[in-house]
Amino acid sequence: MAVNILVNTNNMSHEEWLEWRRKGIGGSDAAAVAGLSPWKSPIAVWLEKTGQAEPEKPGEAAYWGRVLEDVVAREFSIRTGLRVRRRNAILKHQEHEWMIANIDREIVGVREGLECKTTSAYNANEWKDDEVPAQYILQVQHYLAVTGYEAWWIAVLIGGNRFVYKRIERDEELIQELIEIERDFWENHVLANVPPNLDGSRASTELVKRMYPRATLPAVNLPSQAKELIEELENVKADIKLLEERKNECENKLKQLLGEHEEGKIGNMVVTWKNITSKKFDTNRLKKEKPEIYERYLITSSYRKFDVRKLKEA
Repeated sequence: MAVNILVNTNNMSHEEWLEWRRKGIGGSDAAAVAGLSPWKSPIAVWLEKTGQAEPEKPGEAAYWGRVLEDVVAREFSIRTGLRVRRRNAILKHQEHEWMIANIDREIVGVREGLECKTTSAYNANEWKDDEVPAQYILQVQHYLAVTGYEAWWIAVLIGGNRFVYKRIERDEELIQELIEIERDFWENHVLANVPPNLDGSRASTELVKRMYPRATLPAVNLPSQAKELIEELENVKADIKLLEERKNECENKLKQLLGEHEEGKIGNMVVTWKNITSKKFDTNRLKKEKPEIYERYLITSSYRKFDVRKLKEA
């Protein structure tokens, strides 16, 4: 079965590439849509695909991942003897056109591909023995679904000094489950322009603010679900308070161990308690001594304050 091409990416600008990615669910979206991504929520993907938000700008880790992709691919070839090549195209599933893929490399001569990764040394345990993080398993199975290939390799440079590569077999059962998850997301949320369930992500928080920017109606009787959510919220607040106190306790004890030293080391960890000098604008003094200037530069903003409290008994 030939691999289907949605569009060739040779000489395509980054902006054009981002626009084409909106036309379907890609491999890097798969884990987020399934709710298994540690970095991205379903809401964030929905906002991007419906054109309501720009894709988040890649951070340092993502930047160096792209820079080192060639290095990882070349090292993979050296260690395995397998030749790899780029596929300068966005691919699409033969049946499900909303299922697309922008793969790192193909393995020459076989129906297999390669995904190149870099990660911090702190994540080394995620790759021990035959382990592969769940989000990458879904990404790879998504690529296998789109291409129809038999297996996919994943190669990762860990902490800049440890190289691991693993072969992942095609899993038909997982692929069918993933197709159904992605189909539901695309048809019932993206095409229908209906957001998925809200979660605790920043994308969900921003969406709620945008949907309901101002209170324009009087009080309302909430459904029974609200009581459960309030109880859970109160429990979470109590847990956070305990954890915050425990966090402060650990920090204070470490500060005591440092004493007058600005830095301490143990194993591969460094603890610092440095002198910082900063300057702040004294708005209270300005308001008191130059009230006319203070008033001139005030900016009025409007927002909604959220609170949960008990009513006073009559």
